[in-house]
Amino acid sequence: MNANTIKQMCQLGENSQVQFKLRLENANSLAAEIVAMANSRGGTILFGVEDKTGKVIGLDYEQLQRINSTIANVATNNIQPPIYVLTDTIPVDGKAVMVISVPEGGDKPYKDNSGAIWVKQGGDKRRVVSNEDILSLFQQSGNYRPDQAGVRGTTISDIDNTLLDDYLFKFYGKRSSAINLPLENLLRNLQIATDDGRLTLAGLMFFGREPQRFEPAMGIKAVRFYGNDMAGMRYYDSRDFVGTIPRLFEQGFDFLNSNLHHVQNGQSFNSVGVLEVSGVALSELLQNALVHRDYLQQAPVRIMIFDNRVEIVSPGGLPSGIDVEAIRFGRTCQRNPLMASFCAKLMDYRGLGTGILRAAKEEPELQLVDDNGIQFKAIIMRRRNPDLPVNMASEPITEYVVSSRQPVDWRQRCPALGRGDEAAAQAVYDLCRVEPQSVPSMMRASGYGSRSTFRRRVLLPLLDAGVLEPTDAASPNSPRQRYRIADGGTATDVQTLPYI
Repeated sequence: MNANTIKQMCQLGENSQVQFKLRLENANSLAAEIVAMANSRGGTILFGVEDKTGKVIGLDYEQLQRINSTIANVATNNIQPPIYVLTDTIPVDGKAVMVISVPEGGDKPYKDNSGAIWVKQGGDKRRVVSNEDILSLFQQSGNYRPDQAGVRGTTISDIDNTLLDDYLFKFYGKRSSAINLPLENLLRNLQIATDDGRLTLAGLMFFGREPQRFEPAMGIKAVRFYGNDMAGMRYYDSRDFVGTIPRLFEQGFDFLNSNLHHVQNGQSFNSVGVLEVSGVALSELLQNALVHRDYLQQAPVRIMIFDNRVEIVSPGGLPSGIDVEAIRFGRTCQRNPLMASFCAKLMDYRGLGTGILRAAKEEPELQLVDDNGIQFKAIIMRRRNPDLPVNMASEPITEYVVSSRQPVDWRQRCPALGRGDEAAAQAVYDLCRVEPQSVPSMMRASGYGSRSTFRRRVLLPLLDAGVLEPTDAASPNSPRQRYRIADGGTATDVQTLPYI
């Protein structure tokens, strides 16, 4: 640090990482200030500067010696655990300023000699008294992992045995009944349960039957707004999602997929098209929000779609010692390592801390915002097709008919169709035999609420197999297109409809 840096700091005033002191008041006051900075993100204390005006007054030789001696004693004896600070004396326009550099502590929470815990809050400090705030400090130092803690009220009977057996069979080739261990011991060994028989938070969120019964805030709130302001009272679509993390991810991604535009990018007319923003980026950001969120915060992950952007908001700021620039350069810190471990095994998640890098590569204008440690936002700007009316689907909504009225053997004719979707396919087939049908009507008949899921699991397999055929489009880029109704019908105009 040099004189110019100090002058600039004095001009900008005090903040959460810069504090001015004209003189040394007393050891206890200094200890509280150092504790607050060490428990936050570190900082700098400038002695010889007026705190109200930022005016450099300076210190004489005797004052410098006294402050140096007091600081050494305070850092060793008045703070627990001890913290090591650096001191330096810088001449500023012929006046001596003492600079105290306080690092962010690696063994939080730090306390003063009365046992008080302090953290910075703007240019001031506040005393920490709530258990949640104290646990947050332990979490920042790595001495507490909320994903490994037991969840109050849970027992091993709250496990979804199907999810557990699928996991065991995938990685160990056996189901729980074939493993020669009591279930309690097996769950403890897998860190799904604690020694006292409760489910760990990670165990509940990956293998629990009803995770939100015990952790009601650990879900997703998703809204597709009108316009670009979340303060508005109108929205297109609003949903609350619950379930395990893999299920939350699936529902959240379906919401994004069904509420964003799909554009034709060299695909045939029968193709669904590609998302207007990168699906890879959305997938990485949503997984990161679910896995690396601060689970001490009683708030859901939020997905917000506006006309001009998509926001994925994760409760809690970035982990201690990490900032936005650091993660853009690949620096990582796993806040919830057990969550990350399960996610890497059960989802398309690599767990290498490269998710943000992949998202930024896919969306170079990706914005990352750490909102004062309260929440972390990832923002992607949308790319709209200028030929489309605002809030209209980017693909025409047409009608589909069956290509043959003969009964279909689903296994032979349509092998891409999942076994669980055969009933839905039959319902669509029966409906389209009567007259041409739109996607919304087929969704209602088959019981699907998600447009993207219906397309992926039912419509596309039927089209690929030639069971259904769409009417023909005259111009794939026109918001109003001409279609031929199958079975010899006459041509008609079909207006694109609001996206559902």
